[in-house]
Amino acid sequence: MPMPDNVDATTPKFLRDKYAIVGVGETDYTRGSTQTTRAKSTRAMATHAVKAAMADAGLKASDIDGMLSYQSNDSVFSPFVAGDLGIRLNFYMDVFGGGSSTEALIGIAIGVIEAGMCKTVVIFRSMNGFSQVRIGGTGARAAAPVSGDMLHSRSYGWQSAGQMFAPSFMRHMYDYGTTAEQVAAVRVAHSHHASNNPKALYKKRVTVEDVVTSRMICKPLHLLDCCVETDNANAIIVTSAERARDLQHHPVLIRGVVGRCCKPRVDMHYQTGPISTVAGHYAKEILWPNAGVGPEDVDLTGSYDAFTFTTMLQLEDYGFCKKGEGGAYVSDGTIKLGGKRPNNTSGGHLCEGYTHGIAMVIENVRQLRHDADDSCPIGPDGKRRHTYDYREGGCRQVKDAEVSANMGWAMPGTGSALVMRRG
Repeated sequence: MPMPDNVDATTPKFLRDKYAIVGVGETDYTRGSTQTTRAKSTRAMATHAVKAAMADAGLKASDIDGMLSYQSNDSVFSPFVAGDLGIRLNFYMDVFGGGSSTEALIGIAIGVIEAGMCKTVVIFRSMNGFSQVRIGGTGARAAAPVSGDMLHSRSYGWQSAGQMFAPSFMRHMYDYGTTAEQVAAVRVAHSHHASNNPKALYKKRVTVEDVVTSRMICKPLHLLDCCVETDNANAIIVTSAERARDLQHHPVLIRGVVGRCCKPRVDMHYQTGPISTVAGHYAKEILWPNAGVGPEDVDLTGSYDAFTFTTMLQLEDYGFCKKGEGGAYVSDGTIKLGGKRPNNTSGGHLCEGYTHGIAMVIENVRQLRHDADDSCPIGPDGKRRHTYDYREGGCRQVKDAEVSANMGWAMPGTGSALVMRRG
């Protein structure tokens, strides 16, 4: 697909298609990796994921000289993983953050390679998000003292992500008439996709009724509106497009990146702008001009689904539909496999596993390679023969996928984004 360049001269067009993701890897998505006789630390899992990404790309330890990671006081640092794999680093950085990190670190990887500080960068995320530091304020996190900014939010009963985000979801329902049934369609779609994903934790397909009759967690969030908790590690490798052409897979080129764009306030984002408007409202003004494409050019999306509502709000504010029409967009079949623009074709955080966003990038890389790891048969040449039959237990490859968009989420006030294309 030819890429339009209908943008002004101030955008960084010279970086479009200059860098690529050349390797991806992950561990299994499990619950309880540290509770068995074969305990897996975040260090061990990260080493496994990075090694798998290197094998996927066809790279040796001596080919890697940069490493980036992100964590929330729940992971391992890059130099230890590099040392375990025999990698000597010319550049590394470990940053604090979660759901808005992957796309931002891809941008940083491009920057440090462009600056000549290294040549090939691995980005990883490793977390025991079920058996150790659980995101919802339970497990190891429950023992943490209340201090700093949490003194403000705890006083309002905002401890977990669901409690903090719920006012944005409720306001959207109030302002636009969005219904719980419409948004439940996100879980329905993602569960259909996960049923065709051999590595997904939850493979059972659900209905809208299943979602809205599951127990209430924090209004308007039912249990099935919420993501899973898993133990896992994931890794991706970024290098130049020129080098990518000599590696194992069809190049997946990076068109544009937005890294941790935020509303005028992050902590009390509702004080500046509508509470149901999220960071994507601002990020899209960077993403689409930098990428040289618009929402109408995108074949599939990866919209962060910590909750069903986060997917809907981001798709809306990045311009895939008009503000207030997100409920209709996610419930009319558009985001399902076989629809106009499938979303989270692996099942996402709601069904595959919770990875703070990096697995959604991995999934879209495989989609753009036309090699989603589903249940379709593998031919004598080792390539999967996709049937495009999306019934349960079948295919999840989007036919003729050329352009993808990923939208990361930390909270309503902060987000990141990425556009990739098949080279």
